[in-house]
Amino acid sequence: MSQLRIGLLGAAKIAKSALMRPAKDVPEVVVAAIAARDRDRAQSYATKHGIERVHSSYDDLIADPSLDAIYNPLPNGLHAEWTLKAIAAGKHVLCEKPFTANATEAREVAVAASRAGVVVTEAFHYRYHPLASKMRSVVDSGELGTIREIRTALCFPLPRFHDIRYSYELGGGAMMDAGCYALNCLRLLGSGEPTVVSAVAKLKFPNVDRAMSADLRFEDGCLGHLDASMWSRKLLKIGVQVKGDRGSLRAFNFVAPQYFNRLSVTVDGRKHSERVAGEPTYTLQLRSFAASVLRGEPNLTPPEDAILNMGLIDDIYVAAGLSRRGA
Repeated sequence: MSQLRIGLLGAAKIAKSALMRPAKDVPEVVVAAIAARDRDRAQSYATKHGIERVHSSYDDLIADPSLDAIYNPLPNGLHAEWTLKAIAAGKHVLCEKPFTANATEAREVAVAASRAGVVVTEAFHYRYHPLASKMRSVVDSGELGTIREIRTALCFPLPRFHDIRYSYELGGGAMMDAGCYALNCLRLLGSGEPTVVSAVAKLKFPNVDRAMSADLRFEDGCLGHLDASMWSRKLLKIGVQVKGDRGSLRAFNFVAPQYFNRLSVTVDGRKHSERVAGEPTYTLQLRSFAASVLRGEPNLTPPEDAILNMGLIDDIYVAAGLSRRGA
């Protein structure tokens, strides 16, 4: 296989940024087919973006023998179902985050992917940008001393309360949407895996959080804190803060650093700030996904990592007195 032929599962808005635009800059990838609940909508999308084949159903798309992989941007609550169907058809999968509705589903997907020998990647695109590896290298270097506290935040306004991200049945909630990023980044920068100490949710609807704050603790004693919001007083906050006994790290806009980012490191009172350059995160992610499938290169966000992230999301919901998604 010299080229990766991908099928688009649904005409989701995010597909334009996460797949269609990046595919233009990744020659190894061809978006070859699409299916949506409304065939006319799929046809319109295909015409606009130059996709050669339109299928009448998700099942038909997955069964297409000319496709090597599936991009799954469906609502959170449908991720596991359709990723599992794609795996059963022998397809590789790039699945939007959060990986599934809960950790139980994530384990099921991981087992199926392992048995089928296919690549399944959770679409934490920020992990593929040099800013993410730069933050991790600063922490690993020891220049900050012993790490005492890590704080991450992703807060933005989404007052469209009819949006699927506010639907419990579809796996919605601030912790699932914004929070999965903040948690993943917290884990990226911490040592080992944390445990949940406490969590507080602000609700928009019964069992649906519009905002979530959580405290965690790593095995080495480092404290973790995350803030996630789709609608709260913290209208826009996208950042990372790491405190050590010799210095600190701050990063602005770790989620979409291609637009603007700022990394500041202070050690023994001396501060250095820089913007970490890099291609768009979605382009880097798609290139890495293709390399994993075509050449067996490392997958930075595999199902095994998704299990850990989803397990902590489950724990945060329980600590906040809410039901895990998909329960």
